[in-house]
Amino acid sequence: MSERKVLNKYYPPDFDPSKIPKLKLPKDRQYVVRLMAPFNMRCKTCGEYIYKGKKFNARKETVQNELYLGLPIFRFYIKCTRCLAEITFKTDPENTDYAMEHGATRNFQAEKLLEEEEKKIQQEREEEELNNPMKVLENRTRDSKMEMEVLENLQELKELNQRQAQVDFEGMLDQYKELERRQKEREKEEDEQETKEMLERALVKRLRDSDSEEDTEDAKDPSRKQAADKPTDILTTDGNTGPQGSSSVGVKKQKAESWERSVGGLGGKGALGSLVVRKKAADSACKPAAAAPRRTADTQTGAAKPESSTAFKAQAVSSQNGSSLSLLGAYTDSDDSNSD
Repeated sequence: MSERKVLNKYYPPDFDPSKIPKLKLPKDRQYVVRLMAPFNMRCKTCGEYIYKGKKFNARKETVQNELYLGLPIFRFYIKCTRCLAEITFKTDPENTDYAMEHGATRNFQAEKLLEEEEKKIQQEREEEELNNPMKVLENRTRDSKMEMEVLENLQELKELNQRQAQVDFEGMLDQYKELERRQKEREKEEDEQETKEMLERALVKRLRDSDSEEDTEDAKDPSRKQAADKPTDILTTDGNTGPQGSSSVGVKKQKAESWERSVGGLGGKGALGSLVVRKKAADSACKPAAAAPRRTADTQTGAAKPESSTAFKAQAVSSQNGSSLSLLGAYTDSDDSNSD
């Protein structure tokens, strides 16, 4: 087998290229090409919109007897995607665009319309300058004035850029961040202070409510406090002085009455008289040593008196204003002597 990709072909010595028959093809023959819609269009048959960039399998041919500066013009045939109607358009090398021919209408394009208006204005100005020399001078003056304004604006922009180039943007950002951080700290402190004040107000209100409730209960039940006091509090309670002393006489009497009911009166002769037993003469004769006088300090007079079983009754009567504990101690001594 010969090579599939041949770089050098063999030409016989008697080869004559003029003897090769030429293939005659029609000049208006068509080729099938793959293309995209060059602009937005709308089908005249069904009204379907065909947008720019839609792909088609088109037929391409060369337009006969139409040239632009020696450049050929090509025509393309496509079919509508909905009704399969034929749509044709061709190239426009003069405007570097495509021209619609048949089967559809081109949608409005503002950019193209603006370009056409600019071209029309430029053509009218040129025609006017050819016929009127004064108009040429006016146009030149206007153009020079516009050029001066443009230069001034450009100079202002340059100066502005120079001023901005000297600004330290990093420092500005750091300063803004520091200011934002301080503001956040201040807001946090204010929130904490407000929370603390709210808690203090709530605590004070709670204490006031509890105090008011206690006062209300005491006003409703005044004997509650008196019942809680002990009967012996009258001995340890100091006398009230001042303007309120006269008003507390009744309270003192009530306390004295409660003490007498519970313990007994201290000034009566018969209160502790039954508890005292006289010492017999025989006992005093047998035990003279037990009857030795002992000295005790009297609470009222401060004089020393002999303490014996015979004198216990006199001591009980003389110490009416003494404490009950001293009386009970004396009674205990008398029992010890009797047992002996």
